[in-house]
Amino acid sequence: MEQTRLRALSPADGRYADKVGDLRDILSEFGLIRYRVLVEIRWLQWLADEPGVAALPPLSSVMKDVLNRIVDDFNADDAERIKKIEATTNHDVKAVEYYLRERIGSGTDTRRIGDFIHFACTSEDINNLAYALMLRTARAEVLQPQMRELTTKLRSMCAQYAGLAMMSRTHGQTASPTTLGKELANATARLSRAREQFAAVEIRGKFNGAVGNFNAHVAAYPDVDWPSVSEKFVASLGLVSNNLTTQIEPHDWTAEYAHALARYDTVLLDFCRDIWGYVSLGYFRQRLAKDEVGSSTMPHKVNPIDFENAEGNLGLANALLDHFAAKLPISRWQRDLTDSTVQRNFGVAIAYVVIAIKSAIRGLGKLQANPQAISRDIDQSWEVIGEAVQTVMRRYGVPEPYEKLKELTRGQVVDQKLMQDFIQSLEIPDDAKQRLLELTPSSYTGLAAALAKT
Repeated sequence: MEQTRLRALSPADGRYADKVGDLRDILSEFGLIRYRVLVEIRWLQWLADEPGVAALPPLSSVMKDVLNRIVDDFNADDAERIKKIEATTNHDVKAVEYYLRERIGSGTDTRRIGDFIHFACTSEDINNLAYALMLRTARAEVLQPQMRELTTKLRSMCAQYAGLAMMSRTHGQTASPTTLGKELANATARLSRAREQFAAVEIRGKFNGAVGNFNAHVAAYPDVDWPSVSEKFVASLGLVSNNLTTQIEPHDWTAEYAHALARYDTVLLDFCRDIWGYVSLGYFRQRLAKDEVGSSTMPHKVNPIDFENAEGNLGLANALLDHFAAKLPISRWQRDLTDSTVQRNFGVAIAYVVIAIKSAIRGLGKLQANPQAISRDIDQSWEVIGEAVQTVMRRYGVPEPYEKLKELTRGQVVDQKLMQDFIQSLEIPDDAKQRLLELTPSSYTGLAAALAKT
């Protein structure tokens, strides 16, 4: 193991580093710098194509290629150069501007172009778009694929176990039976809905200057329709423009993003706890590698560690996501810098989510239903037929059906003979009586199997 991992303060960069590699170029300091460079370059190119900005001529094909290569070939050495400049400027965004000036040079042909790098921008114009691109990319390229993989696995299990009758428990007590597939389908539907809501969160960006009024823009070029230029530029990056802001984009969409992701996490956490319980009941066996150890002292143990890992990491993620949602939309007057410190932790929160989803997928891959244990549990619970019997009694006008079943079943051991003797005593039509006599706890599952398959 690399020494740097052993000394990492965050498990995301230490113990779980291999699970979050896809996030590193997106949500790291390197990622933030890279997206800042992208925004600065794209704005320079956009201005060069704006007829109203006469002092900046259209870029030559050579210069377009140079600028595109700065973005496309950006690497760790480039980021290190920017950090070295920042050590002098003590300003991270200004360091990007100076780096770009350095890259394009100060010759006769390029000096004028350099004057328009960071034109009329405040740092937050660059930063808010950089963070928006980071979170959009993390959602599209990492989170959504992981969520889809989890859902695909669950849907397969729903179909596989659609008809496997299982005891339900409400308030921890035996309740009307369901099927294992339907139980999984409940969670699958919730996760799918939460995923769709997360995917639908609108990612916004602002590009309107120091306090949101296009002050410098208008001072330099009063005849340009700057709100329109800004809106189209932001849209060109795949974001939704927000022109009514202070110095900062107010982070309302970021709160919506965090809340939507936290809701997904909460559903998944609930599911992991339920699966943990079913493993404890013996409803699932867990496949293990030959040399894997469940307990340091008890050789027989096979612990549901993947679901416990997921639960813990989801809790950590939601603690951060809830803080993002509560803190980021609040800023003193036109802005303060408390948001900057908080935003730098986006990668940590999303890393915990990714670790959790991967753990849940891994845990599901180990599960194998134990029909014997499930059937043994449900077949011993004839009292659950009481719901069906008293409901049929209601249909045919038998007096006090609930009370009679309550007296028969509550606090007593109810077996097949006791229940069927009671059914035989009922004054109801023969066909209805026969249907009840044929009913067993395992067959009393309603439409569960059909629902699981949908």
